[in-house]
Amino acid sequence: MDRLDAMTAFVAVAELRGFAPAARRLRLPPPKVTRLIAALEAHLGIRLLHRTTRAVRLTDAGARYLERTRRILGEVADAEANARAERLAPAGRLVVAAPRVFGRLEVAPLLCEFLERHPAVVGELHLSDHLANLIDDGVDVALRIGHLDDSSLTARKVGATRRVLVAAPRYLAARRRLRGPADLAAHATIQFTALTPTREWRFVARGRELRVPIAPRLVTNSADAAIGHAERGGGVAMVLAYQAAEAIAAKRLQIVLPGFEPPPAPIQLVYPSARLLSANVRAFVELAATRRWQFVEL
Repeated sequence: MDRLDAMTAFVAVAELRGFAPAARRLRLPPPKVTRLIAALEAHLGIRLLHRTTRAVRLTDAGARYLERTRRILGEVADAEANARAERLAPAGRLVVAAPRVFGRLEVAPLLCEFLERHPAVVGELHLSDHLANLIDDGVDVALRIGHLDDSSLTARKVGATRRVLVAAPRYLAARRRLRGPADLAAHATIQFTALTPTREWRFVARGRELRVPIAPRLVTNSADAAIGHAERGGGVAMVLAYQAAEAIAAKRLQIVLPGFEPPPAPIQLVYPSARLLSANVRAFVELAATRRWQFVEL
């Protein structure tokens, strides 16, 4: 017995004072309504209705149960209506995760705009260079850079970025010219560990991968620190293009060895499932898709 179906049938019989009119309202065969009421009475261990050949009326217990049942069914209907409304109009909490620098530069302004458009939403922005587990960490949507290992997630591409080597023009002017990755042995290097956790940098030459060992003068998990040290002439840093885009545009940094870069990496929004997508996630993803974050041509 489905208890909500049985309760709905009981309310209909009580209000219409008959099994046949209740069956017509519910669009069920009359025997089905009779079985639902019988099963409900058996479950409760009480008689809810007095039945005669001419009429159906409530018992005293049935009258008390009817009042509570109407309230319960009303609360269920309200809960369902609220849940459906959340799929139609953004409201409630939206948790977004992103890498630190990209989150600060790009996702934070996007989330601010989203909250201005949807005042019923409360936003949370989690910035970390460690990948969030969307389910365990309660994240609704995350921005990821690179190809996904987790095929259970739904992804939508919203841009692309390069992995670049950068150095200050004055640093490059004072040192041996970089013609290829092997020349890095004669240069100071800056290791950004969130991008390159091991002491080697990877390049591509004639379609083949090259791995070049490095002995960094500075090791940091902060892209901002790596870029700042490179701007001060501290050496050559490997970072993602969006992280250094402003310094490159201002000519504080210069890209070196562009012909040895790997293919651009996708920038993607990921979320647990495309089915029954909440209005919050759907609206946020659609807004993000208008940005087209392209950090390939600098």
